[in-house]
Amino acid sequence: MKGFMDKDFLLTTDTARRLYHEVAAQQPIFDYHCHLSPREIAENKRFSDLAEVWLGGDHYKWRAMRSNGVDERLVTGDGKPYDKFFAWATTIPNAIGNPLYHWTHLELQRYFGISEPLDERSAPAIWEKANAKLPTDELSVYGIFKNFRVHAVGTTDDPADSLEWHARIKAEGRTTTKVLPSFRPDKAVHLDRDGFPAYVAQLGTAAGVRIEKLADLLEALKRRVAFFDSMGCRASDHALEYPPFELASDGGSGAAWEAEVAATFAFALSGGKPDARAADSYKTFLLSFLGAEYADRGWAMQLHLAAIRNNSSRMFKALGPDTGFDATHDMQAAAKLARLLDLLDSRGKLPRTILYSLNPKDWYSLGTLMGCFQGGGIPGKIQLGSAWWFCDHKDGMSEQLRLLGNLGLLPRFIGMLTDSRSFLSYPRHEYFRRILCELLGRWAEDGEIPASTKLLDRIVADISFGNAERYFGS
Repeated sequence: MKGFMDKDFLLTTDTARRLYHEVAAQQPIFDYHCHLSPREIAENKRFSDLAEVWLGGDHYKWRAMRSNGVDERLVTGDGKPYDKFFAWATTIPNAIGNPLYHWTHLELQRYFGISEPLDERSAPAIWEKANAKLPTDELSVYGIFKNFRVHAVGTTDDPADSLEWHARIKAEGRTTTKVLPSFRPDKAVHLDRDGFPAYVAQLGTAAGVRIEKLADLLEALKRRVAFFDSMGCRASDHALEYPPFELASDGGSGAAWEAEVAATFAFALSGGKPDARAADSYKTFLLSFLGAEYADRGWAMQLHLAAIRNNSSRMFKALGPDTGFDATHDMQAAAKLARLLDLLDSRGKLPRTILYSLNPKDWYSLGTLMGCFQGGGIPGKIQLGSAWWFCDHKDGMSEQLRLLGNLGLLPRFIGMLTDSRSFLSYPRHEYFRRILCELLGRWAEDGEIPASTKLLDRIVADISFGNAERYFGS
């Protein structure tokens, strides 16, 4: 019997073990999509206790705690830090089978040197040992970046953001990790959501443009894209419940379409709520405009699909968004996404694009659709994004890798990201790399692929780091 999460955790063949320990584990980390706070990075934050660094903002854990019957006071409320930590410790034994169980123990091992399973019996000692280490330089933000050899992180930033913290990070030069902003214009795209007029005013102030009509909005966004580019941005990010695709009412995509979209924008700016067709037509127009801007700058466009958000209206009113009440959507993705990509491609303006879906049922469609738009001399220009959010567990990662191998070019894959708000999440890259090495090692030992050290080492190194570095150009 193997030891609990020992050095060969998830690795069952000699080839897998060699690939992980000699190749994958040696690669830097390019965490190209996350939700870390630029301010906390710039301030090189140190954390006061394990509850703050582990549970603050982590809606994955909050969902599990609620499922375990933990009172909200100990989840997002005013409970004492130790009581919140202890509630998590009592939840963990019930999380067996959930990736949180593996991630929690990887984090205890890699950050704190603690190999003992967490439960209510071990909780007091683990609390004391971890908290004693937290004030050290090693567990400051920059210490974490250094110890995990984090080459770059891509934060998630609104177009109206000043990026002042990014500027400070760069100016002070206290870390070798590149902290790159990512352009997330959801508030400009979703004109059918509350607060749209107020947001447009905020965006106009940031861009130095008085936004009164659609042309003003496009100018403001163009200026902000240029500003983000000057600050090192290499990617955009879009959260879409489903891919929108609507043209003009007559089916055209020329001047008549722009006129209709301009009228829809004016209506929304005055406080009106456009109907679904008009809203989708506006979103299609804006995504096509932005996609062309990204293509001109060599950015990657990330499309995150199939999350249905804030499903508990009661808890949304109490806690706001991103608190653990989102779910997987069963929307139909392929047809409209194909037309959206083709709209950009037909104009020679399709950027590098990463397609994510929160529903694995979509992966086969996305994996075949991306092959229709490859080219331009860019290896892996269109990517099937890493198993995301509810899918970033052992089964989901393995399925995504196998499916990509079947439908595309697995060795061109740009690999893992954390999509996390936690500075303790970097062992998720290790988790992914172990799963990757196990898959390739098993194929090699079963004779399905050559047991070529040179070939396998290159594939593992590229998927772990090299492909992402080249893809984003950073």
